[in-house]
Amino acid sequence: MQNSQPAIGVDFGTTNSVVAGPGTSGGVFRSILCFQGSAAHHVAGPAAAEAYLDDPGGCRLMLSMKTHLAQSALRDTLVFGRRMELEQLVGLFLGHLLRDAGVPPGSRVVAGRPVRFAGESPNEALAEARLRAAFALSGITDVTLVPEPEAAGHRFAQRLDRPATVLVGDFGGGTSDFSVLRFMPGARAVALGHAGIGIAGDDFDAAIMRHAVAPLLGQNGHYRVMEQALPVPVSFFAGFTRWHRLAQMRSPRQLRDIAEVARLSDVPTQLAALIRLIEDEQGLALYRAVAEAKAALSGAEETTLTFTHDGFDLRRRITRAEFEAWIGRDVARIAATVDAALVAAGCDDRAVDHVFLTGGSAYVPAGRRIFEIRFGLERLAGGGEFTSVAEGLALMGG
Repeated sequence: MQNSQPAIGVDFGTTNSVVAGPGTSGGVFRSILCFQGSAAHHVAGPAAAEAYLDDPGGCRLMLSMKTHLAQSALRDTLVFGRRMELEQLVGLFLGHLLRDAGVPPGSRVVAGRPVRFAGESPNEALAEARLRAAFALSGITDVTLVPEPEAAGHRFAQRLDRPATVLVGDFGGGTSDFSVLRFMPGARAVALGHAGIGIAGDDFDAAIMRHAVAPLLGQNGHYRVMEQALPVPVSFFAGFTRWHRLAQMRSPRQLRDIAEVARLSDVPTQLAALIRLIEDEQGLALYRAVAEAKAALSGAEETTLTFTHDGFDLRRRITRAEFEAWIGRDVARIAATVDAALVAAGCDDRAVDHVFLTGGSAYVPAGRRIFEIRFGLERLAGGGEFTSVAEGLALMGG
């Protein structure tokens, strides 16, 4: 028998997740799952971040799980000796998310999916199958998947009183997605074209880490072996692309390698600070400071990135011009993805009546300028940067 209850909208994101719909109480929920000492004990969302900060050495943290859904090479991982598949991990997280929002098992759900899942050559069918399996493990079997920008556009369309063509840009943590939609009053939108790319807010954070933080931890230093000067290995800073990868560098072998290079280097103090950051699990705290600096640059021409831990005192002035230079290539690829969405829709800039931008990175000035220049301020709109997708999903299922 078909479930006639109004649907719950679930926006499962790379960085944050949101639930919306009748009877729900969920706000923005961090997309983090934390195992505490065993595979049987786990918390999610804000509780996971706090548990990890309280006892980083006794926890196993899972985050950015959405970015792996379309990657067939990543099937499972060991969690305190127990092998767990990716859909199991996502299912556990979704269970916490839904319970926190007051969603009972067996509910009807309309869930978002990116236009293009993250990763090189993503397997879209695999990603959808894993997402459905994860929902089933959380107690939800009636799931409809909808492109996330289409859902955000549906929410935006509630304010329209005449036919309109709308370009929707959804800037998440892992992907930037675009849809061109045609709205008629009283009717469901028709999707004219979609395009997406696996570049978004997390990549902007990583750019700050690479350019503003890593050089202060020995990235550009050298060490000597048999009178030959060699650069400090780039592998020491591979974990700086995402904060949780710093935790993966805590292997005894990796720490021994850094310590040996530090002994022979011209930057021993900086590399010693890197070792302390890794050993003391400071990745999350450091990335929080980076995210705050990125947010500050959306409203100011410059800011100071500050972070202190055990003798490492970081105070780095960053100008917006510097930041925009660091992310210039990423922004250009996002702009090309907008072109692809318009081509797929068979229309040009003049055919677009409104541009609706949503998501946590929607107001990074360099990205926003793409749309201001092409479409003009009078056609741009925003609102509900963290909730519009979930609210639109709920409306579509209502």
